[in-house]
Amino acid sequence: MNRRNALLLFFIVLVFVLLQVSALPVYIISSFKPDLLLIIIVFLGLRGSLETGAPLACLLGLIKDSFSGLYLGLNVFSFLLIFFAIKSTSDRLYVDSPGLFVLAVCTGSLACCTLNLILLLMFTSSGGILYSIFSDLIPYLLINSFAASLVTLSPWFDRPQEAP
Repeated sequence: MNRRNALLLFFIVLVFVLLQVSALPVYIISSFKPDLLLIIIVFLGLRGSLETGAPLACLLGLIKDSFSGLYLGLNVFSFLLIFFAIKSTSDRLYVDSPGLFVLAVCTGSLACCTLNLILLLMFTSSGGILYSIFSDLIPYLLINSFAASLVTLSPWFDRPQEAP
């Protein structure tokens, strides 16, 4: 990754993290808040390298875990699995397609909810987890897909990131 692309990626990640943890929770209720960090993970899985994406997936998952509450490591594990799943299939796909990006974000959102549900059912004993995750699933998928479609309209989306 050249220096300009690294600086642009750093700036975009910083803006998305600040929006995710400070601005969006104040103005938007939680079931309609997009997961901007997951959108970055999907983007890196489709267009980034393994050396850049895997540590960034860990870092973003840790940031989301530290700001979201109780279970440290839940989103780290989910983000890493989603990144590796998208990265393993990205060489077989046309990754510059905006439609594929929106579909991958929707699939990643569904996978994140499913992985979090499985991990929470395995490691906790609270009874309302299933209802609380599935009651917000449809708005979560729709708002993440909408946010991903807005990301495809940005000028930096069409730039080539890295050669694998």
